[in-house]
Amino acid sequence: MITKNSTRTEVKALAQNIHMSPFKVRRVIDQIRGRSYEETLMILELMPYRAAVSILKLVYSAAANANNLGLNEADLVISKAEVNGGTVLKRLRPRARGRSYRIKRPTCHITIVLKDKSKKSLEESKI
Repeated sequence: MITKNSTRTEVKALAQNIHMSPFKVRRVIDQIRGRSYEETLMILELMPYRAAVSILKLVYSAAANANNLGLNEADLVISKAEVNGGTVLKRLRPRARGRSYRIKRPTCHITIVLKDKSKKSLEESKI
């Protein structure tokens, strides 16, 4: 999704119903918030967490959206990155004596917003 205003250009990518706990994904998202696009790619490729793979795909998707708009990847900054909890899948695990325990499988929604820092600096210099 691309948002064009007269003051700024933002590019957004959204992943819904990712089968991971939002707490575990936030641990990775907090590391990349506010960083440049190239620095984010280096950080995510070296992180040992499973959530880093899903976030890396989402950052690539947001950069592809920016490329469709004609923005340069070197000028992109992650302006907003958030994780919201999704639906919880409830499953039953059989236990001894005919009983069952509930297993909760959480999901989450991840949103990444990229902003062009070169346009931001140009607008500030005009003011």
